[in-house]
Amino acid sequence: MTEGSAPSHELRVLLRMVTAKDAAMTTQLLARSDIEAESCADAAMLASEMARGAGAVLIAEEVLSDQGFGRVMLALRAQAPWSDIPVIVVARSGLESLVISEAVEQLANLTVLERPMRVSSLVSAVRTALAARRRQYQLRATLEGLREADQRKTEFLATLAHELRNPLAPLRTALSILSEKQPPPETAKPLYAMMDRQVTHMVRLIDDLMEVSRITRGKVELQLAPVALDRVLRDAAEVSKPLLASARHELVMDLSTAPCAVQGDAVRLTQVFANLINNAAKFTPAQGRIVVSMRPHGDTVCVQVADSGIGIPADMLDSVFDMFVQMSDTSRHAQGGLGIGLTLVRSLVELHGGTVTAASPGREGGATITVALPLQASRAPQPEEPSIRAVEQVARGQRILVVDDNRDAADSLAELLRLMGGSASVAYGGEEALSALAACPPTVAFVDIGMPLIDGYALAARIRADPATAGVVLVALTGWGQSTDRERIMAAGFDHHIIKPADLQQLSDVFKTVS
Repeated sequence: MTEGSAPSHELRVLLRMVTAKDAAMTTQLLARSDIEAESCADAAMLASEMARGAGAVLIAEEVLSDQGFGRVMLALRAQAPWSDIPVIVVARSGLESLVISEAVEQLANLTVLERPMRVSSLVSAVRTALAARRRQYQLRATLEGLREADQRKTEFLATLAHELRNPLAPLRTALSILSEKQPPPETAKPLYAMMDRQVTHMVRLIDDLMEVSRITRGKVELQLAPVALDRVLRDAAEVSKPLLASARHELVMDLSTAPCAVQGDAVRLTQVFANLINNAAKFTPAQGRIVVSMRPHGDTVCVQVADSGIGIPADMLDSVFDMFVQMSDTSRHAQGGLGIGLTLVRSLVELHGGTVTAASPGREGGATITVALPLQASRAPQPEEPSIRAVEQVARGQRILVVDDNRDAADSLAELLRLMGGSASVAYGGEEALSALAACPPTVAFVDIGMPLIDGYALAARIRADPATAGVVLVALTGWGQSTDRERIMAAGFDHHIIKPADLQQLSDVFKTVS
């Protein structure tokens, strides 16, 4: 069935004639024109069949006076907003009849044919009614499509909010430790590394928000690379630490000593297993036990997340991965949740060519979620992220101006550029930037686009128009990352376009192009 079409029973013509002979003859006449018709024995049957579906209703004038015709009128009034079943009345005396006049007043989509009539007139009237009914079904399909699109968008936004909270928890914990205890550099280094991973995770999620239309159509693009699954599982456990700690759960990581590498998106796989650990924690009473195990099996690797929680009823095992499914009587056990975590897990696992299944002995028996992913033959080396030490001299000798009305963003970037060897100053708006440029033109300027009064585009135009500053390397630093944004930025005279927040590799690449 194509979009906008309807099942055959929704395009049939329902008949209610005065006699069985009239009904049979009318049915035969319509059949010769390839129109399906079905006779109803009385008005009650007509109302019942209308509820199942009809393309049009064809009745004799006498039926309007039947005692049971009130049920037909009720069925017509109870139609969905998109629906208005065409009604054709075969009348004895046209519109002069009192009962016909009353029907015209009560029924908006009414056609009256006067007897005796030509067969061609009847067939034409029925075909016109069915054509109008088909347009109604097309409208129904359009409305359903709009509802589904709105639902997908709502599901995506709910998923985004759900996922953003996961990396925020370890970030807040690390910031509290750094601000309260002020640990020495060696102790703080793992915290900084963890914060960097979580920020990267959040950046990827926000990038997805910028592509909301693509994601709501189910077109998520994975950034595939060889991934060490044990590292992914440890990162997922790190994301889930605050929730595990608050419930005083014991987390056991039983990972295979054999290398287990998959071709996948590390951030998305971290989402998968953090969701599974969080889900286990939410549905496990305090001081429970959660075991994450990983074992290779032939050409696949199986990861199991098993908990000692409330379990899953047998009739729910196949549906727990459906959107918004919640087991009854579980709200008192779960710490929040929108019923979307396992749906996200299934979608992402299937995008990686894997499968996910649930098993449980039943209530209070705990649950085990198993993810199977294709296993690579060997473990590929993981590229290392650049460090400050590795790029600390890349900006040496450069005079740098950072222009951003967000003071924290401007100050932190300037400090990072100083660590990279540059001489960095800050301007907190366009006017201040023009004064700084006139006093001492920089070699490189990092310019925010969305500033008040003088935005990044206007500032770039004035910099390029002044011979004293025309040669400055301009870098647009912005949150806008669509292809149209990039085209406008480059057309405005910028040399580089970096989406916030900038990482060390992007900054290093800029300075490598500066002579």
